[in-house]
Amino acid sequence: MRQARIKVPAELGDAVYHCISRSVNGEWLFDEPAREILRRQLWVVAEYCGVQILTYAILSNHFHLLVRVPQKTPVSDQELLRRYRLLYPRPNRYQTARLEVIEQQLSVDGPEVCAWRRRQLALMGDLSPFMKLLKQRFCIWYNHAHNRFGTLWAERFKSLLLEPSGHALASVAAYIDLNAVRAGLVVDPKDYRFCGYAEAVAGRTPARRGLAEIIGVTDWPEAQAGYRQLLFDTGATAREQGDAIPLVALEKVLADGGCLPLSTVLRCRIRYFTDGAVLGSRAFVEEQLASYRARTGRRERTPVNLLPLITDWGELATLRGLRRRAFG
Repeated sequence: MRQARIKVPAELGDAVYHCISRSVNGEWLFDEPAREILRRQLWVVAEYCGVQILTYAILSNHFHLLVRVPQKTPVSDQELLRRYRLLYPRPNRYQTARLEVIEQQLSVDGPEVCAWRRRQLALMGDLSPFMKLLKQRFCIWYNHAHNRFGTLWAERFKSLLLEPSGHALASVAAYIDLNAVRAGLVVDPKDYRFCGYAEAVAGRTPARRGLAEIIGVTDWPEAQAGYRQLLFDTGATAREQGDAIPLVALEKVLADGGCLPLSTVLRCRIRYFTDGAVLGSRAFVEEQLASYRARTGRRERTPVNLLPLITDWGELATLRGLRRRAFG
């Protein structure tokens, strides 16, 4: 069943989403060269569409994105041309000729320019066109490089609407960057090159900017210290940092009513962070639910669900209750 996506109305400003997409049949298709191409395309398509990558993780059969979609603002023709050239750095003869016509007609606002402008703007400032363009471009490259055809992706992407700042944003960001740790690929996420945290540690400015925004500071050393403390318990040993908590052990903690450090819980697969529809403070979730009801006319009494008390969630709540295991 297709998952309904809660969308923030434009008048409410920026929106932050956690998105996840998987390869067809969950097959391990993405080797290191493929992950590198997807990493590069991710940044290019994000700049073209005008969305901000806060952090990400690319693995062998799926990827996670934490993206901020700004409120739509007018985009000048010169900026449209710059983004178009960014998306097509080596245009074919047809694209080159078409672009020459567009540039010639810009001053008179000819019909070719108007149609071209509408097509470009339709791909900008919205999550769905961004994800569609990213997945399409990567699929074209992958099929050509591997002499295959047909779909590469299992389904439409999942998305979770997040409160755009605070505890929910930081927790989901850390959860995304810890993907390679949960998979047993590395002990420290800084050693996994296909995630936002490793790219920020390596010195790339857009990745550092995203993590600094997550923590809520402008100084990178301060952001690095705060984010790393969220990723790992202070003073934790390397072995403890690398071990994902077993599902049976987590279920025992739940059954006993115990509590674990947040950085430990984030090493588990937490379905609230992918399937909860909306995640944030109770007030934020209730606000999004009220807005959704007002736009759709639906009046069913959907309850707001507080996350189970196994760690200090900071009063996080989710819109969708999970029928199956919330973890694992």
